[in-house]
Amino acid sequence: MATPRVSVLILGAGGDLTKRLLLPGLASLLAKHPYDVQVIGSGIDERSDADWQQLIRDSFAKVEDPSIAEQYLRDARFLTADATQEADLQKLLDACDGTPVIYFALPPAVTAKVCAALRRIDLPEGTRLALEKPFGVDEASARKLNRLIGRLVPEEQVFRIDHFLGMSMVLNILGLRFANQFLEPVWHSGTVDKVEIIYDETLGLEGRGGYYDKAGALVDMLQSHLLEVLALIAMEEPPRLDETELRSNIAQVLRSTRVWQGDPVTASKRARYSAGRVGDRQLPSYADEPGVDAARKTETLAQVTFGVDTARWRGVPFTLRSGKAIGKYVTEVRVTMKPVETMPGMAGAPEPDRIVLDLKTGEVEFRLSMNGSDDPFELEQTVLRVKKDPGEMLPYGQVLRGILDGDPLLSVRGDIAEQSWRIVEPVLKAWREDRVPLEEYPAGSQGPEGWTAPTSA
Repeated sequence: MATPRVSVLILGAGGDLTKRLLLPGLASLLAKHPYDVQVIGSGIDERSDADWQQLIRDSFAKVEDPSIAEQYLRDARFLTADATQEADLQKLLDACDGTPVIYFALPPAVTAKVCAALRRIDLPEGTRLALEKPFGVDEASARKLNRLIGRLVPEEQVFRIDHFLGMSMVLNILGLRFANQFLEPVWHSGTVDKVEIIYDETLGLEGRGGYYDKAGALVDMLQSHLLEVLALIAMEEPPRLDETELRSNIAQVLRSTRVWQGDPVTASKRARYSAGRVGDRQLPSYADEPGVDAARKTETLAQVTFGVDTARWRGVPFTLRSGKAIGKYVTEVRVTMKPVETMPGMAGAPEPDRIVLDLKTGEVEFRLSMNGSDDPFELEQTVLRVKKDPGEMLPYGQVLRGILDGDPLLSVRGDIAEQSWRIVEPVLKAWREDRVPLEEYPAGSQGPEGWTAPTSA
């Protein structure tokens, strides 16, 4: 059945996000699942329709056959406009020949101004709003923005974007957890010792200093993406997989999540990279990167331990870590089991059993204690590895599919956005007050000395 025509109106279309993630994601979706869609770009910069159409064509060429783009170029337009002004907003909406999907590729402060301006004009029926993170800059601003958005459209027409929810392995957490009889019975504090969620990148700023220096690793990654992963790991099984039940279970976990033992000083660490080499690239010190104000003390590596105060998880530490310019790409969820007593007569004490989920590749590892190959009476750890093909679409394509279908299953609900800020605010406050030292690590290393170095070995 053909879907109704939609007009994707991208505000802030001249930015890096549109070129790097949004348009390639849209291309990966439309190449596999054709939609009746008009793509309109808007920004304060001057750009012709031909320039915009070429950008769309180039985005398709990165991920799919560029000829597929031609059917979407006939009515693709770029309009120079200030989206905080009513008259310009009305002009943009008038250019939409389908149900408008207003995509805010904008900073939080500008998004709030645009939403305020939208209140003063009549929105077409069915208008959808898609907002990029961060949603506000703290819990209070997120709540205020949610109230403002709620006066524009119903919550089911609001799509707060977290592209991690479109990553195939993140979604596969649900299947792994709830569709395997041998896992669900041990998925609790009685058998699980700790959970680690790590997303370390070899990349530096890549020209994003203007944004990143105001956010840092804690806000950029832990406050949004990694807390969502934590919720999927820790949630109870929903009665059915729909946008109401799944997101309500996520919200329930986050409402129960606190900084470990209520102490943000002992539960958190922060650091930023100094000059060093990552692979064949020489990186300058973060403080010397373009767009960085060194006095702001922005961290490029953040690690925080949380507790989930539910009957299932009480007493289990959940450690979330993410950093840039790290020597090894590590994107893993590690569930470490409590050790068992070694049988009398058996030699050796291998590492505790562990389940490892790679968020990038989809690979699943079971690291289990077994009899040794050379000596059957000596225990050793053996790795059982399962490889899974990546999804057919880029993560942004998966999320955009939900937006075009009008299904908010893979979007962040308003209360979840507020809870995510509530959880990290004690840490942000401690860091602003310099109660947690800002350490340094050479680019290309595994982090500061004394930190537990993450490995995929």
